[in-house]
Amino acid sequence: MNTNVIKTALSIVEKSSYAIIASVDDEDYPNVKAMLRPREHDGLKTFYFTTNTSSRRVKQYLKNPKASIYFYDGQSFKGLMLRGTMKVLHDLPTKERIWRDGDTMYYAEGVTDPDYCVLKFTAKNGRMYENFQSADFAI
Repeated sequence: MNTNVIKTALSIVEKSSYAIIASVDDEDYPNVKAMLRPREHDGLKTFYFTTNTSSRRVKQYLKNPKASIYFYDGQSFKGLMLRGTMKVLHDLPTKERIWRDGDTMYYAEGVTDPDYCVLKFTAKNGRMYENFQSADFAI
């Protein structure tokens, strides 16, 4: 992958306050949702989000792990779409690592709240848009 593409793509991720995640519903339609920015990411390969175990998105990922995430920089009008798979994680070590102060606002019982889980997105490929051009790349 071109190092300029990687650098720009990572810059888009870092500047984004949130991400748009997509799942597939029972009728094979894409469903999108805005999420707070990922809690952690490993370059462009893996991204970790928190969500409610009871959410629609979790149910959809458990049935069909195909997913995409989208980040954009509104000031420079650059966008990054990554395609891959989403896993729903319930293991305590991951939940503890991703947990942040203040999360009890969403999960009253703390890190062991049964309605708290972690989404792990693993990218396979991506598409970046900048300067009126798009570029596809493998991860």
